[in-house]
Amino acid sequence: MKHPVDVHVGKKIRYRRWMVGMTQQQLAESVGIKFQQIQKYETGMNRVSASRLWDIAETLEVPVHFFFDGVQDGEIETEITAQPAESDTDLLADKEALALVRSYYAIPENQRRKLFDLARVLSEAA
Repeated sequence: MKHPVDVHVGKKIRYRRWMVGMTQQQLAESVGIKFQQIQKYETGMNRVSASRLWDIAETLEVPVHFFFDGVQDGEIETEITAQPAESDTDLLADKEALALVRSYYAIPENQRRKLFDLARVLSEAA
């Protein structure tokens, strides 16, 4: 049975990997394992050891605690970047949403703010 924290950590690995535009194969090669193991980590099927999580964090250029953001006393908080373990609408699993977010953050900050304001106006008009 999957532990909710393992699932949460896996989702955060997948989220960050997508945000930096890295494939499972690239991440696996960087930390010295096979991509199938990354798949198992990302689904929560396998637990990530402390040393492996350290290597993954260094490769993805985030602090180790990034993977636990949204976990409070073993319970998963509901956030846009940390969906609950049983969510049917997992934005982190939506490749189009992740590609959109990655592209959004590639835009210079002043233009990004204007795009954000435009999106907000359009969504209110819809």
